[in-house]
Amino acid sequence: MMKKMLIAVGLAALIMTPLSQAAGVGVIDLERVVENSTYLKQQNTTFQQKIKPQTTKIEQLSKELEAIQQRAQANSNMSAADKTKLEQQYQAKLTELGQLQQSVQGNVQSSIQQIRTVFDGRVKQVAEQLRQENKLDAILNKNSTLAYDPKDDLTDKMIQKVNAIK
Repeated sequence: MMKKMLIAVGLAALIMTPLSQAAGVGVIDLERVVENSTYLKQQNTTFQQKIKPQTTKIEQLSKELEAIQQRAQANSNMSAADKTKLEQQYQAKLTELGQLQQSVQGNVQSSIQQIRTVFDGRVKQVAEQLRQENKLDAILNKNSTLAYDPKDDLTDKMIQKVNAIK
């Protein structure tokens, strides 16, 4: 009987301990963190510069395809050999355009995944730092929280710390 009573008291103590030590919850506006990320802005600029030659070539090929179409429509009395030659040019440029677009799309997807992985790691690292520094139980995304006290908003601190990571 005494043993059961000790177990009950021990279980009650375990159940009540987390409640009495609850430190609270912080919130982060993740959209603002993303919008204000110097890392993401820098990565975007770098990536745009990296693919600029390819996007310029895509624009050039698109214009060349349009010019070939216009030439074919304007010269309705073109010989069969010239039509065939024009069709071959068109198909070659269309194939080149398709391959280039696929290459750019692959680069975009790969880069986005890599950037996202790094950024997510930074956000999680800083969230854990903020949680520990503020002695909190959890940090939640403000946009999925129904109600919170504005004093619990750690967004500005999060932005500052995420941007400080080199």
